[in-house]
Amino acid sequence: MSETTGASYAAAGVDIEAGDRAVELMKEWVKKTQRPEVAGLGGLGGFAGLFDASALKRFDRPLLASATDGVGTKVDLARQLGVYDTIGHDLVAMVMDDIVVCGAEPLFMTDYICVGKVHPERVAAIVKGIAEGCVLAGCALVGGETAEHPGLLGPDDFDVAGAGTGAVEADRVLGADRIRTGDAVIAMASSGLHSNGYSLVRHVLFDRAGMSLDAQVEEFGRTLGEELLEPTKIYSLDCLALLRTTEVHAFSHITGGGLAANLARVIPDTLHATVDRATWTPGPVFDLVGRAGQVERLELEKTLNMGVGMIAVVPQDSVDVALTTLADRGVDAWVAGEITDRGSEHTTGAELTGAYAK
Repeated sequence: MSETTGASYAAAGVDIEAGDRAVELMKEWVKKTQRPEVAGLGGLGGFAGLFDASALKRFDRPLLASATDGVGTKVDLARQLGVYDTIGHDLVAMVMDDIVVCGAEPLFMTDYICVGKVHPERVAAIVKGIAEGCVLAGCALVGGETAEHPGLLGPDDFDVAGAGTGAVEADRVLGADRIRTGDAVIAMASSGLHSNGYSLVRHVLFDRAGMSLDAQVEEFGRTLGEELLEPTKIYSLDCLALLRTTEVHAFSHITGGGLAANLARVIPDTLHATVDRATWTPGPVFDLVGRAGQVERLELEKTLNMGVGMIAVVPQDSVDVALTTLADRGVDAWVAGEITDRGSEHTTGAELTGAYAK
């Protein structure tokens, strides 16, 4: 009489032991993100992450701010290059720089990593990048989930997403209601493409121009792959430093939709923001995408950040302190525009004018 072998989770492609190994490998990196509010509250591996909100005694009436995001198709470039320890910076930037826009201090974050097959060292490298990003944003990484989806994703495929929480004093929430005529628009330089527009970038550079990730690009001084994987700059602590040193009316995180569309999100209906392209020169990667794909300027501008990753709207008498504060923190920033009355000639809340500086 022959024996039959029953089905198992492992035979279906899910390796629980590999998942446990990944958790052990990532613990040292998660520990580096601890804030006083999470110390001694269970650690990694529980069903939920804990945060001691009673420790936020500096707030009289704290409002919680929450955001969720991912990295998009940039993860496929990381997969192709076998570089997994930078994509986490992108994830933290996308989440926490949205949270800081309302003036909130980033507190904690959770992540979700979905893979076709758990490679413990690979998952740990992704979490390492997320943890490093959390340190740069000043928040704790309190937990997450690694899900194995065999049959749905290939063995080397993966995706990452995350959710974050911050806190802001109720009477200090930033936004459109604070902006006034005459305010200055301060631009903060991006570190490159950041994490938006990669579907266009991949189509242009690979499908149309036939370039390869290992191609050496003279304008970059490195390979195309290295340029495209440059981590998104995390502005959270820089923005909080501005709030401590001077008056700020609004921030705008320049992500999908480009500079004008994202800036318009924080401009009141009665006012208009004008940004002068002549105040900066976009990095060479933006020019390459435009030339290689014959992409019109307006199409580039509504898809890519064009060299600006964050905007601060401040009163004119705050400009000098704001620029000095950012310069002291190593942030390249400049006055790029101003706020005026909307007027009948303006149909949108923000626009770019002039030509980029050469």
